[in-house]
Amino acid sequence: MRYFDPAAFFDYLFNHFLLGGVVVTVGLTVAGVVGGLVLGMIIALMRMSANRPLSVFARVYVWFFRGTPLLIQLVVIYTGLPQLGIKFGVIGSALIGLILHEAAYLAEIIRSGFMAVPRGQREAAWALSIPKTTIFWRVTLPQAFRLMIPPFGNSVNSLLKATSLASVISVEEIMRRSDMLMQEHFQILEVYAAATVYYLLLVSIWDLFQQRLERHFERSVARDAKTVLARRRPS
Repeated sequence: MRYFDPAAFFDYLFNHFLLGGVVVTVGLTVAGVVGGLVLGMIIALMRMSANRPLSVFARVYVWFFRGTPLLIQLVVIYTGLPQLGIKFGVIGSALIGLILHEAAYLAEIIRSGFMAVPRGQREAAWALSIPKTTIFWRVTLPQAFRLMIPPFGNSVNSLLKATSLASVISVEEIMRRSDMLMQEHFQILEVYAAATVYYLLLVSIWDLFQQRLERHFERSVARDAKTVLARRRPS
């Protein structure tokens, strides 16, 4: 009977081939978050728009991409769209799928963050004749972003692990390269234990960064809002 081999586990933990998969996973996560934020902001603004066609489109977008599995979306983009004459490479398909999927979740996080900012603060700023752009950047956005950080952090955490689904379309991230090593050496426990350590390490690093963001905005939001209002308050 074969048992867990600690020596093999440490070999895989520092295996250059597997480390290359970690780099790909981080790259997919960063690109997915950045692209998802940009597209998610657009979808959120459309969702809150008074223009009904824009609002309906945003609702349908969120409904569709939140209601269908990311795995299906990736497979359709990579293997289905070529039947319509639209073809992307492996990395391109993964990025498009991750960004479209993540944007649907981030759009709702962004929308809920803006809606949670007390309307009275904006009305007070309007009464003091503060420009709308200043209100948005110095009063509304910092407070909304502070409220968005916890759900945003959870979404990034989920996206990092969801990149493993890209292995289905042959993207060589952590999961795909773990499968390749496992098929070559048949050391299932050792290979996937090393992959597990990598995922836990990446998630832990993000958690630390998220905590620093939360502390920073907790200190700065109230100070910035009071400063803007104080500058416009009549003496």
